[in-house]
Amino acid sequence: MNVDEKYFSNITSRERAIFEGAISMGALFHQFVGTPVNKSSKKSLETSMEESLKLQPAIEDVDVKIRFDKLEESMSGFDYTSLTGDMLDVKIYTKVKDVQATIRIEFIEELNYPLMYVEDIN
Repeated sequence: MNVDEKYFSNITSRERAIFEGAISMGALFHQFVGTPVNKSSKKSLETSMEESLKLQPAIEDVDVKIRFDKLEESMSGFDYTSLTGDMLDVKIYTKVKDVQATIRIEFIEELNYPLMYVEDIN
């Protein structure tokens, strides 16, 4: 079966590139927020997040950074905390045909909010 023809012929490559990145970003956020994390597990959690998202259709690359400053602010007396949206700085790079999109989440201080948005389209 030609999945592109059957299910995505009603949208452009640009729309599909955004769609694939956006649904992956939403999945990342809702799957991983709340995960226990500390300074020593930070890197392995970043890697796990990246590797799991790269399995999704049209995802070319993923760059996950857990903000160390936000992690340190949230540390408990038990030497760990739960991952929160304000700790995430993530870029998902998608490609559909000749269109590349970068979908991002980052904490915007002025909004006091971890905003997901389309950072770039080529």
